[in-house]
Amino acid sequence: MQRAAEPTPGTFGQHGRIESAIAGLRLALILAWLLLLLPVYLPVMMWEPAQTVLNKLFWRGVLRLANVRVRVFGRASPLRPLLFVSNHVSYLDIPVLGSLLPGSFVAKAEIAKWPGLGLVAKLGRAVFVERKRTEAARQKEELTRRLGRGVPLILFPEGTSDDGNRVYPFKSTLFAIAEEAVDGQPVMVQPVAVAYTRCFGMPIGYVWRHFFAWYGDMDLAPHLWQVLRMGRLTVEVTFLEPRMLSALGSRKAAAEHCHAAVRAAVARSLSGRSPS
Repeated sequence: MQRAAEPTPGTFGQHGRIESAIAGLRLALILAWLLLLLPVYLPVMMWEPAQTVLNKLFWRGVLRLANVRVRVFGRASPLRPLLFVSNHVSYLDIPVLGSLLPGSFVAKAEIAKWPGLGLVAKLGRAVFVERKRTEAARQKEELTRRLGRGVPLILFPEGTSDDGNRVYPFKSTLFAIAEEAVDGQPVMVQPVAVAYTRCFGMPIGYVWRHFFAWYGDMDLAPHLWQVLRMGRLTVEVTFLEPRMLSALGSRKAAAEHCHAAVRAAVARSLSGRSPS
């Protein structure tokens, strides 16, 4: 029996040239949006309130130009110090969460060297961490300093991106920054679930979700081009109950609790059972 051809983004329609033209226009507009905000952004990089406003404005503009719609359930905690922990599906998670949350992303050091995304991450004052024991103390000190200034941290504790259909276990070592009080205040940990649910207004099934999830050895540029060719994408973000790590008993227990909460919320979103 002949094996059926694997679906590709082009099978959504027969207008490949039009889709490519739209993708090119979207990419050009996103770059123009970055260049437009850059002169305003640079002078206020050290002023936290203004930077937070510009970060959200920039990412919301990117999402609008990329035709990505975000549905939000629950709310981000106003408590401080605060650590947001989220599952990680794609580079799209950055503008999605960046459009909603104040704070700094905690990113792998190699991202700082990526063309384009590295610059944007630096402008957003991401904290780049290296997987070296010799750097652990310094990096923890920097993270604690930001928490002490009232800046929430946004962390992807899977340690990698998943395929959008499941949530990998959370690494407990990444919860170490929430173990100790900051200026006498316990660190709150809020789980956040991100799910890619609809395209063209239709539910995204298991087979199609990898067109939006970026994981494994996928190349960034071709994947981004495919995403920009798509119709409207709907992403659901669910904010779950914040907890004190100390109340959960240990960072391992906190990782397991957050993973279970996020996994359940992602499953609800993917099955169309999100809160109304």
